[in-house]
Amino acid sequence: MSTPENQPDVAVTEEQFREALAEVQHNIAAAAARVDRDPAEIRLLPVSKTVPEARLRAAYAAGVTQFGENKVQEAEAKAQAMADLDAHWAIIGPLQSNKTREVAEFAHEFQALDRLRIARRLDTHLKELGRTLEVYVQVNVSGEEAKSGLHPNEVEDFLEELREFDALHLKGLMTMAVHTDDEQLIRQNFAILRELRDELRKRRPELIGEGGLSMGMTNDYQLAIEEGATVVRVGTAIFGARDYSK
Repeated sequence: MSTPENQPDVAVTEEQFREALAEVQHNIAAAAARVDRDPAEIRLLPVSKTVPEARLRAAYAAGVTQFGENKVQEAEAKAQAMADLDAHWAIIGPLQSNKTREVAEFAHEFQALDRLRIARRLDTHLKELGRTLEVYVQVNVSGEEAKSGLHPNEVEDFLEELREFDALHLKGLMTMAVHTDDEQLIRQNFAILRELRDELRKRRPELIGEGGLSMGMTNDYQLAIEEGATVVRVGTAIFGARDYSK
């Protein structure tokens, strides 16, 4: 059976990660230039789900200091194993209530907040631990039932209620575009989030925090940048094809 280590175009060594990062950063700069944006405004969050510790250490040596993970148990194990490194851990997938304490203990960022119950539990645990957590509120702009996130019409009320949780530091909004080859539809999805953020900035600036926009993955991050993304979550373009066999 093939593994990520012997499949083509999968970074394993520090030098390979440097090359992969350089290509992604080049694409980020090019996309920013096309819409007259400063690439320094755009944060790259490498998504490291299913990638083993040895390769993450090679990526860290190449300059990757932030890691995005979908599953809390996997992320926590990696964070503990790599505690000797100054790494930033972001949970980017849906969070179950029984995992909120673990996230409060080790994570620096949570990008899929869409339930007040989760916000309340995180806030309670974080205060007990004397920690804070950066959060993005997830919005379902595509309307797909299989996707998590608030309907755009629900966001303002949610943000209003979120203000009571002092340990949660709102960074902005997050979304995932519909999975399609239709670039115009993808752009429309991203534009919905940007316009929602812009409207809130005008009417209720106190609600939106820093007003960041986390949107765009390997297949569409350049489109997301052109539509205003301040964070792009890129996995395959850096780490290569996922190994889901384990």
